[in-house]
Amino acid sequence: MRRWRTLLAMLAAVVTAATMSPAPASAADPVVPYVVGGSRAALGEFPFMVRLSMGCGGALYSPTLVLTAAHCVSRTGANTSITATFGAIDLQSSTRVTRKSNYVYRAPGYNGNGDDWAFIRLASPVSGANIATLPIVTSTAYDSGTFTIAGWGANREGGAQQRYLLKATVPFVSDSTCNSSSMYGGQVIAAEEICAGLTSGGVDTCQGDSGGPMFRQGASGWVQVGIVSWGDGCARPNKPGVYTQVSYFSSAIRSAATSLGG
Repeated sequence: MRRWRTLLAMLAAVVTAATMSPAPASAADPVVPYVVGGSRAALGEFPFMVRLSMGCGGALYSPTLVLTAAHCVSRTGANTSITATFGAIDLQSSTRVTRKSNYVYRAPGYNGNGDDWAFIRLASPVSGANIATLPIVTSTAYDSGTFTIAGWGANREGGAQQRYLLKATVPFVSDSTCNSSSMYGGQVIAAEEICAGLTSGGVDTCQGDSGGPMFRQGASGWVQVGIVSWGDGCARPNKPGVYTQVSYFSSAIRSAATSLGG
């Protein structure tokens, strides 16, 4: 069974804790994930990071589109219920920028197993001193090495959502290793998903981090290589995080963005 890193149950309570009070950092199983084993990010360090009111993360793809996980949204169609927060590491900051959604696009092939990506279209463009877009990779050239993860999710399995943005780095784990009997035993869709984490555990995304980006330095800055999708618990030994492999879906993502006006 896939254990999503997003908040599904107890949603209202978790989102309130994440946005209204300085909750302790933590992470859990099938709830939205936060970064485990991380440190606090600096203001403006990752200007593309987005916090979504349903308890997920995302990355700003364009001034009107947020790229997130399909399992964070219910369906494709008009949707004015989501609030996106930008331009702050502190969710209580008076300088944070917010926008409401007007439409959701969920990957057409999504059925709970793979195809875990979606767009949230904003009611109006977003901009600001600490706000920027994150380019996606269009080939597998950057699908290895060391990646950066960030989010407002739990900082330990079973923990609470965070007030401040946390960051960490995790190494690439090959498909063969990630699908070995000691890890996920064939559950990972090798063509569509990418694994990252330490064999010893201790560093990972967690509940509340779903939909957020996994990224690394490209030829001219940060590029997105993954979308936080699922994992067995948080930061457990031999259980790396599993991410939607952006390079595999890049053409479909770009096509959808064009159709949405982004």
